[in-house]
Amino acid sequence: MKFENILITTENNIAIVTINRPTKLNALNVTTINELHKAFKTLSKNNEVQVIILTGSGEKAFVAGADISEFANFSVQEGSQLAAEGQEKLFDFIENLKTPVIAAVNGFALGGGLELAMSCHFRVASDNAKMGLPEVSLGVIPGYGGTQRLPQLIGKGRAMEMVMTAAMITAEEAHRMGLVNHIVPQAELLEFCITIANKIMKNSPYAISKAIKAVNANFKEGKNGYKTEIKAFGDCFGTEDFKEGTTAFMEKRKAVFTGK
Repeated sequence: MKFENILITTENNIAIVTINRPTKLNALNVTTINELHKAFKTLSKNNEVQVIILTGSGEKAFVAGADISEFANFSVQEGSQLAAEGQEKLFDFIENLKTPVIAAVNGFALGGGLELAMSCHFRVASDNAKMGLPEVSLGVIPGYGGTQRLPQLIGKGRAMEMVMTAAMITAEEAHRMGLVNHIVPQAELLEFCITIANKIMKNSPYAISKAIKAVNANFKEGKNGYKTEIKAFGDCFGTEDFKEGTTAFMEKRKAVFTGK
């Protein structure tokens, strides 16, 4: 796959997707959103790819925000359409992907950049990372799921404060709040994420995909997370992975999963 604004490398069943607009601090524009959608869609269908790591190029920014120049003159209808299409194509799409996605936040993650990181299944930050939702300082609000995912991750009160003050927080503050799982020196960020990916890959890909679905169900309107869990739990019993996992446990050996 060749793209204008993103790079993809795949090795040892791990794909690394890098947003590559360093002169724009990797700002999200429509082209980049479309390219990321295509990349994630293709990678999710590749059985060889078991974990995806998403990061930004350079040492300054993961994604410094949306490309404001693209929508500064939009109408009400165009603004609504921008948010709806972006959420469907990328942010909701990543959140519901069967393949685990780790955000390697290597610098500024602001506005759409933080929203993108929050749509990933969890986040690891470099020690120089800074995060925030500055949209209200531009007379608008987060439109790519930020007002929904941030309270889910850090609680309503903290999220309200971050959104209303448009303040940036450090990696340490993000870690204390539970917004990121780990902080590491920037030079070690990708290697650390690869280490976590390798731990994930020791387990059943089928079970992991079901676990993602069950956890997400708790946050979806009209979904009963417990019922989703019960069905997903039952579905696992009909798989080769379950047979292999339980047999390996009883035979006191390491399981070799196929994802089937």
